[in-house]
Amino acid sequence: MSWLPCDTPRTDDAVRCASVQMTIVPRARDLGGFEVRRVLPSVQRRMVGPFIFLDQMGPAIFDSGAGIDVRPHPHIGLATVTYLLKGTIIHRDSVGSLQPIRPGDVNWMTAGSGIVHSERSDPELRKGRQELFGMQLWVALPARHEETVPDFSHHGAAALPLVEGDGARVRLVAGTAFGQTSPVRTLSDLFFADVALADGARLAVDAAYEERAAYLLDGTIEVDGTVFEPGRLLVFAPNHQIVITSRTPARFALLGGEPMDGPRHIWWNFVSSRPERIEQAKADWKRNRFDLVVPGETEFIPLPEGT
Repeated sequence: MSWLPCDTPRTDDAVRCASVQMTIVPRARDLGGFEVRRVLPSVQRRMVGPFIFLDQMGPAIFDSGAGIDVRPHPHIGLATVTYLLKGTIIHRDSVGSLQPIRPGDVNWMTAGSGIVHSERSDPELRKGRQELFGMQLWVALPARHEETVPDFSHHGAAALPLVEGDGARVRLVAGTAFGQTSPVRTLSDLFFADVALADGARLAVDAAYEERAAYLLDGTIEVDGTVFEPGRLLVFAPNHQIVITSRTPARFALLGGEPMDGPRHIWWNFVSSRPERIEQAKADWKRNRFDLVVPGETEFIPLPEGT
């Protein structure tokens, strides 16, 4: 595909520029005053590289005594990635992790053959008003690693590479990009970065990975003369450089990687290359055969009804 700019600046989500293959508008869900926007998977696009799930959490403000309480639930065949812009979440899991996550940190939990975890608001912060704004992503594991031993790692913001200059600030959360490599251990070729641009700043995204996308969290950006508003996933065309220009101060996630080694099935919290493996996981959770305990927890989320 040749690289041709759009004729004039537009804000029409239906427009297709040379650099942008498609624009995905997430589906919003209100969870009792807490909004979650489901970006991936969508009917338009199931995955970008190995990223098979992307939720925007908030922004939300909780009154004193309120917060989030995601009870223990299982995962297989994926890695969960929690990244916050505001607020704090307490993570617990069945490999014994107890870890608060704060803005700029990353929690990377590899489910592999099976893990159970919970995510709750900090009990101390519940005593006052608190904010929460962030993302949770799932990374499908390569077929050869789908049954790997479960693992959890946490990296503070100070440990993640930071690239700054010309009005751009890029924190590389995972993978290799912009001449840097994150210390986060991944099992596939990917990248995930948190980008902040000052008004009028430009960022060039090279073609090192075949599949790339940007999810706009705040502000407006321009690509090939088309202006995009927050709450949009821009899936980029492969094989050429993308130039993103901010029209206002902007914040967005950049992510992508190489195409997966085959299709993936997703049901509830389970991801696998084999439908029968998901059926096994469903039966195991329903019949309490996961046999995985999250220290400090006594509750759990049952298998959804009608399964």
